[in-house]
Amino acid sequence: MNERKKPAITDIIGRIQYRLALAGGWIDQPFMSKQNPSPPGSMVVVAVEPQFRWMDRAGICQSTRSIALNLWGGDLPDEDPEKLVRLLYEVENKDKKDPSGSQDMIGIIYPGINRLDYDYAYEGGYFPRHIESNNDPQIAAWLESILYILPVNTRPDGYKPLERRNLFPDWVGRLAQSGRDCFDAITKKDIRALGKSLNECMKCWHMLLPDTLEHPTLKVDLLSLLEYYQANYPGAMYSGCGGGYLYVISDEKVPGAFKIKVKIATK
Repeated sequence: MNERKKPAITDIIGRIQYRLALAGGWIDQPFMSKQNPSPPGSMVVVAVEPQFRWMDRAGICQSTRSIALNLWGGDLPDEDPEKLVRLLYEVENKDKKDPSGSQDMIGIIYPGINRLDYDYAYEGGYFPRHIESNNDPQIAAWLESILYILPVNTRPDGYKPLERRNLFPDWVGRLAQSGRDCFDAITKKDIRALGKSLNECMKCWHMLLPDTLEHPTLKVDLLSLLEYYQANYPGAMYSGCGGGYLYVISDEKVPGAFKIKVKIATK
C-alpha cells in the first residue's frame, strides 16, 4: 500500500522568498532620499527561504509577496530580476497616492544579501542607482548563525506611521550610512559592527519618523523592549513600523527567538 505523499509547506505558501529589511530602511522612499546630503544612501535586504508563513502586517512585505504569487503563481519566472521588480512595482502601486518603496519588490526577487543604493537624482529615488549583491554561502551561513528573530506585534487598525516627519538632513544622512555600514559588517562577519548599524538605524527612525515606534494605537512599549535587547546584545531593530518582528544580533541563544535560512543564488 502506497503512503500518501506529505505536502510541502511551499505547496501552501508558495516558493517565492520572503525578505528581511535591515539597516537603512525608509531611504528607498523619495521623500526620505530627497533630504540625503550625501547620496546615494543605502539599505540592506536579505532573501529568506519560505520555511513557514510569516505574520501579516509585520514588515516582511507580505502584501507584496501575495501580489507576486497572484501575478506569477507559486514561483518567480526565470526572467531578468530588474524587469520583474519594475513590473511588480507597477502592479502594486497602480493608482496609489503613497506608493510603497521598491525595496519590497527587490527583497522578494533578488536572492542573497543585497545593498540597495538610492539617490533622489536617479529616477526620482523610486529605484536604486545600484544593487550590490552577496551570495557567498559562508557569509549567508554566518548571518544565519547570529541573527535571532522574535515575534512582537502586528500593525493595528488605524495605525499611521508617517504622520510625524522630522526629515533633518543630517539624520537622513545617518540613516543612509547605517545601511552601508550594515552591509559592510555582514560581508566582514563583524558582529559588533552589525549590531551597531542596527542600533543606529533605530535611533534614526525614532528621530525622523517617531510614529514608527510610538503611536497611540500601539499597545506594546516598543522603545522599552528595544532598549532591553540593545543593552543586552550587540544590536537589535524592528522589522518595520509598529514593531512586527524584533531582529536581535547575538553570538549566544536568545530566549524565545527563531532563526532563518538565507536564500542564495544557485547559478
